[in-house]
Amino acid sequence: MSERTNPDRNLALELVRVTEVAAIAASRHMGRGEKELADGAAVDAMRSQLSMVAMDGTVIIGEGEKDEAPMLFNGETIGNGEPPKVDIAVDPIDGTTLIALGRANALAVIAASEGGTMFDPGPCVYMNKIAVGPDAAGSIDIRKTATENLELIADRLNKRLSNLTTVILDRPRHEDLIKEVRAAGARIRLIPDGDVVGAISTAWPDAGADVLMGIGGTPEGVISAAALAAMGGDQQGLLWPRDEAEKAEAIEAGYDLEKVLSIADMINADNCFFAATGITDGDLLQGVHFDRGVARTQSLVMRSKSGTVRLIEGQHQLEKVSRL
Repeated sequence: MSERTNPDRNLALELVRVTEVAAIAASRHMGRGEKELADGAAVDAMRSQLSMVAMDGTVIIGEGEKDEAPMLFNGETIGNGEPPKVDIAVDPIDGTTLIALGRANALAVIAASEGGTMFDPGPCVYMNKIAVGPDAAGSIDIRKTATENLELIADRLNKRLSNLTTVILDRPRHEDLIKEVRAAGARIRLIPDGDVVGAISTAWPDAGADVLMGIGGTPEGVISAAALAAMGGDQQGLLWPRDEAEKAEAIEAGYDLEKVLSIADMINADNCFFAATGITDGDLLQGVHFDRGVARTQSLVMRSKSGTVRLIEGQHQLEKVSRL
């Protein structure tokens, strides 16, 4: 790629405007039991704002096919068409059930990298993952058992295994994993949805998480990889076809289902970007708060090339924002 087409600025500082408007739009549906309406509002707001960002973007991983919800679809062109060329992974709401029920940790998130560098998982919408923060980076191996990984992480962190906190999505498919982690003696934080928050929390000070384990979405896996690349964390994944038909489709498309995917495999660039805005209050970010015609937001903005992580608080005058 030429110098002209590579991102030469912190694109995350522009993409955070996208997650802010998506979060504000979605937050109006908080607790109303309408996850499709919330997702649709976030998608519409996100797409509108993306059209104003100076980039020639392509959605490599969109959200929606898995949940039959509104989406920014794979292959969609976004931005105003000017350089740089970038790949995009987007999740207008990480945790649609969370927003529908008014629960914690719903986020609007987006990740970007230089064009041609983002992993496209094809037909595989789920991935088995393990993620840790910078202090445990390099200690994990997804091919090992959960117990072996917990022992390796405990040794690296110089902690008792019984003091480790493991984040796991609360799903029937994780019944055996939960039993093994409990038998090993580690603590467990079961989360109902939103494993982007789970992955980032392993690298976020005071979040109280040491490792994320289990099967979650591939969009979330790639988005988490961008964040952890900026934070110095570590993540590995294995594609996890849901059934034999999906497995056969992936193999026919040339995917190696035994290949361990590192952060570098998911985003093959040293210059990637991440932005997230809280929709509901959570472990990492406050959600959208409304007060006298103003919406207050809190966002995380990251760039891997500089390793910069910013916490941004915004105050948006709703009348002016609506005119835009």
